[in-house]
Amino acid sequence: MAQGTDGPAETDTTEATAETTGTTAGPASDGRRHPWRTFRGWRHRRPFGAGLAVALGGGEILLTQRASVSVILTAGADSLIGYVMPVIMIVCGLLIIVNPSQRLFYSIVAVLASLASWVTSNLGGFLVGLLLGVVGSSLAFGWAPDQPPRTPGALRRRLRPGRSG
Repeated sequence: MAQGTDGPAETDTTEATAETTGTTAGPASDGRRHPWRTFRGWRHRRPFGAGLAVALGGGEILLTQRASVSVILTAGADSLIGYVMPVIMIVCGLLIIVNPSQRLFYSIVAVLASLASWVTSNLGGFLVGLLLGVVGSSLAFGWAPDQPPRTPGALRRRLRPGRSG
């Protein structure tokens, strides 16, 4: 009789624990990873935020352009460059994400295109696109791959006086 009452109680507790921790004994336990975890791991191995900022800056500048393409083509090269710079920024932002080994080159091209958009595209998309492009390019340029994360405790231990090492 005691065994009959303990059995369902244990099952209920296990199910309640699974609900609170978010784990299930269903199809996810066969060794496959959840897609968001896979994406998170991929994203943390590259300058994702920097590339996204550059691409969003280029997109914002491109959206602030109001003339149609036919007007731009008849107006000449001066108007066409207003569309070329943000497209270069979007391409560089995507390339920073996809090919992080060449991030230095792409970030330099992106910051030059961002600064050129000041003159060619409504003050760089009313400064928002310009700032997103410059900040994203700077982040991509400064991103260091394969570095262990720095913890405040480790920094304090290195700076502690009287300790040689």
